[in-house]
Amino acid sequence: MSLDVFKLDGRVALITGGNRGLGFAMAQALADAGANVVVTSRQEDRAMKSAATLATITGQRTLGIAVNITDAAQIESMIQTVVNEFGRIDILVNNAGINIRKPVEELDEASWDLVQDTNLKAPFLCSRAAARHMKEHGGGSIVNCASIAGINAGAGLASYRASKAAVIHLSRSMAIDLAQYQIRVNCIAPGQIQTGMTSYDLDAVIRFTQPLQRHGGTDDVANAVVYLASDRSAQVTGILLPIDGGTTAGPPASQLKLMLGAASERQE
Repeated sequence: MSLDVFKLDGRVALITGGNRGLGFAMAQALADAGANVVVTSRQEDRAMKSAATLATITGQRTLGIAVNITDAAQIESMIQTVVNEFGRIDILVNNAGINIRKPVEELDEASWDLVQDTNLKAPFLCSRAAARHMKEHGGGSIVNCASIAGINAGAGLASYRASKAAVIHLSRSMAIDLAQYQIRVNCIAPGQIQTGMTSYDLDAVIRFTQPLQRHGGTDDVANAVVYLASDRSAQVTGILLPIDGGTTAGPPASQLKLMLGAASERQE
């Protein structure tokens, strides 16, 4: 079996929020697979710097674009810039997102709107604009970044969880609508991933929630994106792929034993 199906030579990939963290790892992985990559940021200097770094690391052609992804006109201009520069767009990764951590009773309307506009409306607007050009070249791949927070509920993240749950269903709906044009739409749901921006005790979270009991890294997510962007996944559309060490499957065996032990003690 040839691994050439994972190659993305000659293809053009756009990664929103690709200037740092998970987005940068995705952009680098796509470039390593042969794609020319475009990364975005709200700040032009960050976008340009990240694009230059990617070009140096991978040897691929890159471009940095400053854009506010909650603005429909700027999104249309961004996609047109990519097409003007590279002649096409084959891969779109809707990665940019925001989280405002507040309990429901303290969550103001402006914060709610900002999270929904960034995490939900932006992927819709970017996908709609990119799909128009993908149709002209016989198809493409769109990967939307949700989260296991869109699958499981929890305290203090109502706006974020609602936006990510909606992205999951938006992805499925777009997959059906765009299949006739050979545009595949899939969704990933990262769990607890170790990045330079992780600000909590990841070991403790993993110990109590994750069956595999290991740190997930940016490469784990980036590799999944390469798979979904490549011809290896040519028959895959409309799926949700959790990258979470089994967290959404259920608690780790150690925690199950503790729970069963506690239940046994109460019965006695």
